[in-house]
Amino acid sequence: MRAARFGAQAPARWWAFACGIVLLATCMLAASAGAWMPQPLFSAELTPDPDARLPAPTRYSFRGIHTTLMRGVEAPLRVKLEATVPAGLSDVLAFYRRELAKLGWQEQHDGAVVSADHVQLAFASPLGPAMLELGRKDSSTLVHLVQKNSDTATRANVMPEPGQAKLVFSNIGETEAVLGINARTIKRAAGANAVSLDLAPGKYSYELGVPGRPAHANVLTVAAGDAWELTVGRDGEAWSPPQLY
Repeated sequence: MRAARFGAQAPARWWAFACGIVLLATCMLAASAGAWMPQPLFSAELTPDPDARLPAPTRYSFRGIHTTLMRGVEAPLRVKLEATVPAGLSDVLAFYRRELAKLGWQEQHDGAVVSADHVQLAFASPLGPAMLELGRKDSSTLVHLVQKNSDTATRANVMPEPGQAKLVFSNIGETEAVLGINARTIKRAAGANAVSLDLAPGKYSYELGVPGRPAHANVLTVAAGDAWELTVGRDGEAWSPPQLY
């Protein structure tokens, strides 16, 4: 089932498998404020918004929070912040290094990318692995910040094996559903619990659908430590795959 609302309410979608997982996404938009030129539009210093679920500056032209929840468990599987900040990349990077360190996030230097127009940093947070990506668009910096909750993923049985990715196949339709991936064909009867499989990191072509109807074909890219879900909905249509963890 899907429901969408803008502003005070977020787009929401939920999946059912063994425990039942619900994916909720909330988005918030706000207009940026300006000052008379030729004075600097903003000071370089960015200040944290105390109401933001993940660290975010009070200055932004767009901000959205997307939360993946397991039904019946308050703590999320995954929280993602997306924002557009009218500030230089170096200022935004300095903000996040400062604010994340205050929360006990430890920057991981393996695989780090820091350039004039792109940043990709991994962190070990108190809840689990996290990732910060920064990019540039026009005169603003794009922010993509994700934090995973390892304890919730373990309780939801979606925690990948070390070095692997996990794929969950759910069928909430009224007829049998079939998934073809990685030279395997997996069938799930209507109403059956979800099934999961481990995959090596990489790109996988897959087909998903129900007998008697054209299968939905696509490509899924998975990384080590990620968990994704492929679902056939009640109408027999394949849903766009969400990242669970």
